[in-house]
Parts: sequence; structure tokens; C-alpha cells
Amino acid sequence: MSLNPDLFTSVYKPDVLSCLADLSNDEVFTPPDVANKMLDMLPQELFRDPNTKFLDPACKSGVFLREIAKRLIAGLADKIPNLQERCDWIFKNQLYGIAITELTSLLSRRSVYCSKYPNSSFSITQFDDIQGNVLFHKVKHKWDRNDSKGHCIYCGISYGNELNDIKREGMENHAYEFIHTLHPEEIFNMKFDVIISNPPYQLSDGGGGAGKSASPIYQKFVQQAKKLNPRYMTMITPSRWLNGGKGLDSYRQEMLQDKRLVKLVDYADSKDCFPGVDIPGGISYFLWSRDSSNDDCTIVNVNKGGIETSMVRNLNEFPTFIRNNEAVAIVRKVKAFKEKTMADQVLSRRPFGLDSATPFDEDGDVTLRSSKGLGKIRHACITQGKNILNKWKVIVSKVSFEHAGVPDKNGQMRVLSVVQKLPPNSACTESYLVAGVYEDEEQADNLISYLNTKFARFLMMQMLASMNMSKSSYSYVPVQDFSRPWSDKELYEKYNLSGAEQTYIEDAILPMPGEGGED
Repeated sequence: MSLNPDLFTSVYKPDVLSCLADLSNDEVFTPPDVANKMLDMLPQELFRDPNTKFLDPACKSGVFLREIAKRLIAGLADKIPNLQERCDWIFKNQLYGIAITELTSLLSRRSVYCSKYPNSSFSITQFDDIQGNVLFHKVKHKWDRNDSKGHCIYCGISYGNELNDIKREGMENHAYEFIHTLHPEEIFNMKFDVIISNPPYQLSDGGGGAGKSASPIYQKFVQQAKKLNPRYMTMITPSRWLNGGKGLDSYRQEMLQDKRLVKLVDYADSKDCFPGVDIPGGISYFLWSRDSSNDDCTIVNVNKGGIETSMVRNLNEFPTFIRNNEAVAIVRKVKAFKEKTMADQVLSRRPFGLDSATPFDEDGDVTLRSSKGLGKIRHACITQGKNILNKWKVIVSKVSFEHAGVPDKNGQMRVLSVVQKLPPNSACTESYLVAGVYEDEEQADNLISYLNTKFARFLMMQMLASMNMSKSSYSYVPVQDFSRPWSDKELYEKYNLSGAEQTYIEDAILPMPGEGGED
């Protein structure tokens, strides 16, 4: 039997780094195709310049440096014709990395130099030491002794949690070198043109039940990279920072106000970017350009199934960042009416001065709605809101139906878990917000009809920064004439929403169950 000469070009030859990217949620490895999409955002002349220097400050698989090397090898062919001389120049003078663990340092060097020891005969270019330009140094956390839990001043991990970690055989301490220093420029003592990375996403901080709480850490890599002032930076991180996330408020404000952020590619479903990896809130990568000073940024939404939409817009156009481009057009149409919003009439937290732990009292003379159900309470326990006690009230849940504060796997949300009316001589705990107060029951019913519409809840969805809701969550929801009930059809017509916009809302919002919106 004769050998098919096309056999080795026709069969599937998987990239080992693509296979590795599918293995684990613990350290999310970047697939080569995603790395190349990020590299495509950069000016391609960078790969034809022998003086361009690239840094990955959080090497895992070495995929970024490997894919950059491919582009440089092709781009510098005219300037350095000899292939070996070209490779020697590129690997020794243009590519640099800092590994996050000792294991990933070996993996990265194997990917980049074809040998985990770049001073060996197997390396495609010869270095004088075993690290080459992909460094790994064991560094230590610096504990804040004035903190009761002794958190690290750099990354926030607690001293107690670190002790638990090091008791586990083989566990590395995850004191990442790039962010455990005040002077990251001293690691290589040089300027970089491009910083590109997929940094670690979170670390246990010793809080929460049984110390299982975790804090995001990726923002520290972005902020540290800015200190090096590269010409360009691109990083891929969870998208939670766009609207919420523990300890990310100042980072979100910093990023959304940064005029050097020129492009943001946002995946609603992380599995469309990282196959098999589920990251609540999605995943995104951005391009930051040092010399840009533009108010507008190109936002690319990658929706379920890989469908893309693109829009150039100001990141600070609205009080909260609206992720979806389709939603921006809808909010603009609604705001153009310049109507009073529900944020002006929703009452503040604890409308009756009662916290969620307020107990029922069988001898009480006021009906109380709490997360435990309906009960009684004494009138004397009510410390505020007495002027609305004997009116009809519409209450809504303070916590969104989606307790993670993010859409489900289909990209849909219900937003509200409870919409209910309370009759006169009734109150509620802080588990609820009072959305409206009326003299007659009919207006309360009409408000409920409005809050149950997909239109109203879609506008609330655009303000969600976490599972918790407040007055500000209703900032895009206009007040209507509540002498009459409302339907989605009537609201779509009033605000001149196109058929596509109506379908977008219908697909994004789940229906409310039952009359009055109760479970």
C-alpha cells in the first residue's frame, strides 16, 4: 500500500496549548486563537520592528509569547534574513515573561523555546542560564500586622489562609512577583512597548463562611502594568468589573474614565471565549493605548453563539456602564422623553426602620411582610415611614431574582423576585423596597402591571451592578400615568422601539410568574 503524501497535512493536528486551555477552571489558560485575536488589535507594524519589546507578566502556558514570536519571525524576515540569527535576536531582545508559578515557568519556556531549560541543546536559541527571558522568582507576601487577619498589603490574601495553603503538599504560595513589588520596572530594568496577559483572576481572602471568600486580583495586574507606561496593553479578564464585583468600584471608575481605553471585546458567555470554562458574568479583553486621548471606545459584544455587534461610544455616557450595544440604543430612546424616573419615587432602604431580623409579635397590631413571610408587629416598633403606613404600597425585592447578579446560561434575567402590594396598616422589613405609595388600590395594581413588564425590568437590568438593588436601580425606568395599567405592547409603541429592539428585550427578560409577581 502506498503512503498518501497528503496524510500529515490532511489529518487534524491539534495544538497542545488549545488542548491545555480546555482542562481547568482553576488557572484559565488562553487558547491560541484568543491570543491571536488580542494580538490582531495591535498595530501590526510592531511585529516588523526589531526594537519592539513585549512582556507577559503572568505567564501560564507561554501562548502569548509563542504567538508573538511567530509574527516576529515572519515580520523581520527582510531585516534579518538568516532564520537562526532572527530567532536569536527575537527571543533574547524582544520577548519577556514573568511566570506565575514554577510549574508554569517550565511550561512557558517549553512553549516559547521548545525546551524548559533554554540553556540546553534542545532550545531553539541558546541562553546562558536556565530561565532565559521567562523569569520565576519565589517572592513572599508582606503581611499587614495592623490588620486583625494579617492580609498581604499587595494581594489581600490573609495570613491564616496562606498558612492553610502551605500545609497542602506541593502548594505554591501564589505571591505573584509582578504585583508583589512597588517597583515593577526593576524586574527587567527596561521599557516595554506591549504588555499582554491573561492574569490570575482571584485569590481566597479568608473572609466569608469558613474562610471561603475570594477577592478579584486581575485588576492589580492591570494597574501595575500601567505603572510601566507601555505603548500598548491588552489583557483578558472576567467582565464583572464592568458592572460590579467585590472591591472593584475604584478600578471600574478608573477604567471607565481612562481615555486610553480604545477597544473592549466582551463575551456574554465565557464559554464562547474559553470552551468549557464557565466564568459568571462573562469574559472580556481590552486594548489600552498610551497615546490615545479619545472620549470614545469601540465596544464589541460577542453574544451567545459568537454573534458580534460593534459600537463606538463613550464609556461614561450613563451612570453605570451598559454592556450591550443594543441596550444603549433603547436607553437613549427612553431618556430622550426626559421623564421623571422611578428612582425619584422608590423609597430608601429600611422604609419603616425595620431590619431583616425583626421578629414577629403575635400581639402586634400591624401586618409585617419580611423574608420569613407575613406576621404581626407592634405599631411602636415602627420608627419611620408612619405617614405611609395607612396607604397602599407596592413593594419589590431588594435582592434580584438572580442571586449571582448575572444572567443565566441563556443570557436571560427575571430581575425581580417579588412584586407585591401591601394594604393599609402594613409594613415591610429592609428585605424590600417600597416602589410606590398610593391612596387607592387601583393605582397600586397599575404600578404592579408596569413593574411586571419586560420593558421596565429590562431597564432595571441595565443598572444592576450586583444582586443587590436600590433606588438607583430604577434610574432608567420612567414614571408612567398609573391611573391605568400598562403592557409591553403599549410601552414599545410609546417609546418607538423597533421590531428588533422589542425582540431583544423579549429575549433578554424572563416572564414574571403568577398574578402580582409572587413565586
